[in-house]
Amino acid sequence: MAEQPIISLRGVTKIYGEGPTAFQALKGIDLDIAQGDFVAVMGPSGSGKSTTMNILGCLDVPSAGEFQFKGRHVETLDRDQRALLRRRYLGFVFQGFNLLSRTTALENVELPLLYRGEDKKQRYDMGMAALDKVGLREWWDHTPAELSGGQQQRVAIARAIVTQPDVLLADEPTGNLDSERSIEIMELLTDLNRNSGITVLMVTHEQDMAAFARTIVHFKDGLVERIEKGLRG
Repeated sequence: MAEQPIISLRGVTKIYGEGPTAFQALKGIDLDIAQGDFVAVMGPSGSGKSTTMNILGCLDVPSAGEFQFKGRHVETLDRDQRALLRRRYLGFVFQGFNLLSRTTALENVELPLLYRGEDKKQRYDMGMAALDKVGLREWWDHTPAELSGGQQQRVAIARAIVTQPDVLLADEPTGNLDSERSIEIMELLTDLNRNSGITVLMVTHEQDMAAFARTIVHFKDGLVERIEKGLRG
């Protein structure tokens, strides 16, 4: 018997606005994502990929259709329940590193744990462990201004994984980096996927970055156009 996907979308639509000015961003998305997969999401601007990622990240809700996460119908949850799911199961990495400029790498990484109410020692231990995973344990006391772009993105990834999420959502994670740093970040995400079992969903415009994924989902005009295997698939 096939294992239930960690994420399942069925007939998901999203409409913004009402009446003649309404815009249908998603036109009936069907998509299954397996536990432990590394998925690259690609498509031109306006194709629906960012809207889909916002729904998967519990930052937005579908207008119609079903969204199941670990078998639970997310479309039936209220705002607080979705926020709880987000804090417990999801981690986020963005193109802009979104680090607090006047705080250390460790303090930035500890932030989600602070929101969760963890005590100081637990925050320190988990924060240092996350920095260790991204190769920055020795840089724990440096501020973002003292770190390179690649190092800042590593701190952002450590912050995203410090809560030990099931799914990591990455929106153009190499968009602000040069080629060499981009490959370093992709190798790090690959390692987290392979060795920590984190399911990775990544939006990217870059084919060579998508090649690191096991599965590539192509969006076009509010629909999934096709799904193909990446080089690791």
